[in-house]
Amino acid sequence: MRLRHLLTLLFFISTCGFAQDTLSINLENVKYPYPVHFLSLNTEGQDIRMAFMDVKPSSPNGKTFILFHGKNFGGYYWTNVIKALSANGYRVIVPDQIGFGKSSKPFIHYSFHGMARWNKKLLDTLGIGKTYVLGHSMGGMLATRFALMYPAAVQQLLLENPIGLEDYRTFVPYRSAEDQYKTELKTTAESVKTYYQGSYFTQWKPEYDYLVEIGSGVAKSSDFPRYAKVAAMTFEMIYEQPVCYEFVDIKVPTVLFIGQKDNTIVGKALLSEVEKARHGRYAELGPATAKKIPGSQLVIFPQAMHIPHVEIADEFLKSLLSNIR
Repeated sequence: MRLRHLLTLLFFISTCGFAQDTLSINLENVKYPYPVHFLSLNTEGQDIRMAFMDVKPSSPNGKTFILFHGKNFGGYYWTNVIKALSANGYRVIVPDQIGFGKSSKPFIHYSFHGMARWNKKLLDTLGIGKTYVLGHSMGGMLATRFALMYPAAVQQLLLENPIGLEDYRTFVPYRSAEDQYKTELKTTAESVKTYYQGSYFTQWKPEYDYLVEIGSGVAKSSDFPRYAKVAAMTFEMIYEQPVCYEFVDIKVPTVLFIGQKDNTIVGKALLSEVEKARHGRYAELGPATAKKIPGSQLVIFPQAMHIPHVEIADEFLKSLLSNIR
């Protein structure tokens, strides 16, 4: 598995030409590991497209996974998870949410309810009635909302270091999308790498650089102001639409995968050092959340931070496959 993971990283490094390239805000010049398709949608009078990969296994077991990415990512960082699931017979659907990755970047009211509805339409269009739902980070908030809205469509809910385990509104000062937009416009490769190093991994490795190159490459695009505006709007969505009060209402089998060294707080830069120390403590938030979700299981990764499926890929995949029900 380690060799496979390394080959995946080399694939990105070789195909994206990161160091000097400008990336389009829809990542047209980033080659994804599998063919990308598009679902046509219409919202608020706008025609938009939702990008997705649909990976069918060579020896299908008749079951499907859908993977929901985090806020600073797209479907590209799920490659090793897709390969592992596909090798075990699962069909894997990997959407880029509207506003992210290769999908459209419209100026609309962003909501987890709306995103859940679009993903349900995607599954309906593909003829998929029931699926395993794996959500990471922001994708965990979306996966939770999806499970609350469409419990009959969820075989099992799998949450990898989801954000939203606490209500950020109760301790993070309000920041408008307009103010956040000004911050997003300052994005550079250096600022992205500094954030990723401090927030996502216990120890930085060169193979993580491709995440920075994709995350910061769009800042060189002439269309970056649109990308930055959408990023600010989805920041506002996360802040204003908590799911933590509804964990008790989840009615599907659920597993939480928690990297205990995670200290993610949406809006952390707005906090004092004292407040930073009080919140984002996943070693405590993980078990507390598991107690709220009826019948849930908790899997702990003591030495991982925010992205276990990248940082401790082999351990995460082994645990994921062993906890599928």
